[in-house]
Amino acid sequence: MAKIEMDIETNLDPERVKAALLDFSPRRPELWPGIEPSLYEVYSVGETSAEIKEGTKFPGAVFWARERYDWSKPGLITWTVIESNFSAPGSHVSAGISPKEGGGSRIHVTWDRTPSSFMGRIAMAMIRTAKGKPVRRSIEQALQRMDSPKD
Repeated sequence: MAKIEMDIETNLDPERVKAALLDFSPRRPELWPGIEPSLYEVYSVGETSAEIKEGTKFPGAVFWARERYDWSKPGLITWTVIESNFSAPGSHVSAGISPKEGGGSRIHVTWDRTPSSFMGRIAMAMIRTAKGKPVRRSIEQALQRMDSPKD
């Protein structure tokens, strides 16, 4: 099991952070740099939950997960694996979003994944060894894209 916790700060207010995490439109892969467009599928989106498939490609490896997003608890978004080629069902990521003093948001991310394949074990060992930096970088890049002025 690979469990990593981190705090990320952004100038975006909590509602914009929530909107970025829950943007299940066709532009999601543009916003989130780790999502490969060909592996992105939306199955359902409801009032407080969604079922989504997302994935990423690396040379020689493809990782994907079908996950249930849940935002029924105020300030918390959790996405839990239903099916995946790298992570066991029940593995999850959560983002607790709170206002930051002086403006912006603080996001407490809990990345709790259990590998389900050889490639999953390798990927999770790398993320654990890097202390979650690839996860942090992906989130920070998406938040920067949201915060950048549009042309």
